[in-house]
Amino acid sequence: MQSIQELLLKFYETRKANRGEKTYPPLFLFKCFLLQNWYQIKSDPELESQINDRISFKSFLDLSLEQPSPDHSTFSRFRGRLSEEAMTQLNSALLKQFHQHGVSINEGVAVDARLVKSASRPASNDKLKEINNRANTPEGNLDKNGNKKKFSRDRDSNWVIKNNKPHYGLKEHAAVDTKNGFILSTTLSPASHNDSTYLPRAVIYSMHTENKIKIVYADKGYPGAPNREFLALNNIKDGIMRKDEKNAKLTDIEIERNKGISKYRYIVEQYFGISHKYDNGNQARFPKLLKNKIDIMFRQFAFNLKKGTKILEVLPG
Repeated sequence: MQSIQELLLKFYETRKANRGEKTYPPLFLFKCFLLQNWYQIKSDPELESQINDRISFKSFLDLSLEQPSPDHSTFSRFRGRLSEEAMTQLNSALLKQFHQHGVSINEGVAVDARLVKSASRPASNDKLKEINNRANTPEGNLDKNGNKKKFSRDRDSNWVIKNNKPHYGLKEHAAVDTKNGFILSTTLSPASHNDSTYLPRAVIYSMHTENKIKIVYADKGYPGAPNREFLALNNIKDGIMRKDEKNAKLTDIEIERNKGISKYRYIVEQYFGISHKYDNGNQARFPKLLKNKIDIMFRQFAFNLKKGTKILEVLPG
């Protein structure tokens, strides 16, 4: 199995530095982002400052006291050069390492979604259409001086009504291991996308080892023949909660079944709650969907590394 460092080098080729500019190994910069996630550091300039000020950070990064942190722009460029495919493989490689050490990661999987606020101020549907139309023109991505815009507003977010309240932003779709709580897969979509259509993706991206997933749990937002057929075709037990239909109320057996499923589904809601409380996980940091995807996948890696390390500490030798 490829190591994290080998994968980083595969996807991130270190470029020659310009005069006066220092290059950093990708593993070093990756470790900087682990610190950013573990210590809830909200911005790259703050990350630079914290590395310069904290001896423990310099020790973790193997920096001498005299060596300064990379400039915050270096962090931004590093994030921009990592692809979604790279982060998918990096997260999978970490989970495979825990599996090789005897840690169960995918016996049961809980799938759910949560709303994420846009990094931009809300705009009406008409305004969004106008912004998108303008962005598709040559001049739409230039500032008033004719230079390329350094900041562009969020064009991927949109509106959805949930619990009778309007929401403008994105939606995170996650799959969590029900035994140890590892984040097995996560992605983002515009808020209006239907939760149910993301279940097959969540399950497929949760298959990190040769061990098959035994059961998938999901709430009443994931019913319907397509998802049930997908699970049946892959010999995965159906743990999707049932809901009342127009012409058929739930039976007592189905109600009890739903209660049983809820005992396992809490694990993904627990992840959402932890990331909301400690990592501002319900708020997008960037105006671009892809950049936000990379950001939540860094959070996935940091979360799993911390959790897996604690589990290994108590496993019998």
